[in-house]
Amino acid sequence: MQNTLTKNKYMPTALSMYINYFLHGMGCIILAQNIDFLIEQLNTNKAGVAYVISALGLGRLIVLFVSGVLSDKYGRKPFILLGMITYVIFMGGILISTNVTMAFFFALLAGMANSFMDAGTYPALTECFPNASGSANVAIKAFISAGQFLLPWIISFLISNNLYYGWSFILCIIIFVINGLFILKLPFPAFKTDDSKKDSVSEEKVENKVKANFWIEGICLILIGFTATATFQIIANWLPSFAREVAGVEQTISLKLISIYSTGSIVSVFVTSILVAKWIKQVRFTFVYPLISLIMLIVLWIFPSTLTCVVAAFVIGFSAAGGVLQLALTSMSELFPTSKGKITGIVFTASSISSTVVPGITGILADINLSHVILFDIGVTALGVILALIVNIRYNVVKKNELKAS
Repeated sequence: MQNTLTKNKYMPTALSMYINYFLHGMGCIILAQNIDFLIEQLNTNKAGVAYVISALGLGRLIVLFVSGVLSDKYGRKPFILLGMITYVIFMGGILISTNVTMAFFFALLAGMANSFMDAGTYPALTECFPNASGSANVAIKAFISAGQFLLPWIISFLISNNLYYGWSFILCIIIFVINGLFILKLPFPAFKTDDSKKDSVSEEKVENKVKANFWIEGICLILIGFTATATFQIIANWLPSFAREVAGVEQTISLKLISIYSTGSIVSVFVTSILVAKWIKQVRFTFVYPLISLIMLIVLWIFPSTLTCVVAAFVIGFSAAGGVLQLALTSMSELFPTSKGKITGIVFTASSISSTVVPGITGILADINLSHVILFDIGVTALGVILALIVNIRYNVVKKNELKAS
């Protein structure tokens, strides 16, 4: 497979798309990482910045479905470029924002940029590597985590040297512009095929053998889209602040917790890929990983310290940010093979709702007590564990019935 990838003429195109997601990884946490500077610049409090962060999910939600439909109609490259341009406007806009309303508007654009890039990139990678589309798409998660790993180190360097916090934004803008010039000239594969009817026929035959119930395991998997996103999003946004204010961790060290968290995520991507390919069904991880996160969150809440913050950053990065959402999607596609496009849209919508609603709730809780934020995360993750348990029980029943039918 590696030989196939390296010889593929679209490898430079794929690399440019991955660079976008490296920057997107930074963009996901850049507001939370600069929360103290933004509180001062926008003349607000933690809840105000959390309100701005919530616009990321809302923006993504607004254009989620339409961008995918239009990408199928007009091609992948225009939407990837549109996403990059919109991201640049977000980065520059935050730096000139003087109040929460302005910042919210620009953060809304960041969410839209994410949807535009997703609409172009995921199908483009599948078309670039038709025989290794799963590996190509999983690699996106690794690049996102790499960006989240590097950004805290950049911000720590800026703080330590009393430099303008906006240099982290400006760096992203410069790379986006350079990468955009490359993408303009790079080739993309044809995006329209005549195999859709064949696929739907074969998928229909598969579904006839599967007696999955959308109203039980289907709804549970969709809700896992919400809980899985909330679990890692809360940690990504609030762990540094929790570490400083509750556990007494020094600021520069607390910011690097997200690098540790991202390291856990990167390790998880590779470990999970190997385990899923050889030994364990992906649906099992939708239960095991949230359970690990739940146990770690409880320990963090009861025993806040530098050590537990460091361990929690890695463990939750591994178990929550390492691909539970993607594993839920894969499980959904296996159980409901004739509705993959629709199901993907619904699960990502649940994820976007989480990105929109959860920052607002946690912002209010943070102004009361940051420990309440972790407690809220415990509740959401516990719900995810219960949902995943139901999914796994139903999965066993479905597969047992399928074997009997065959």
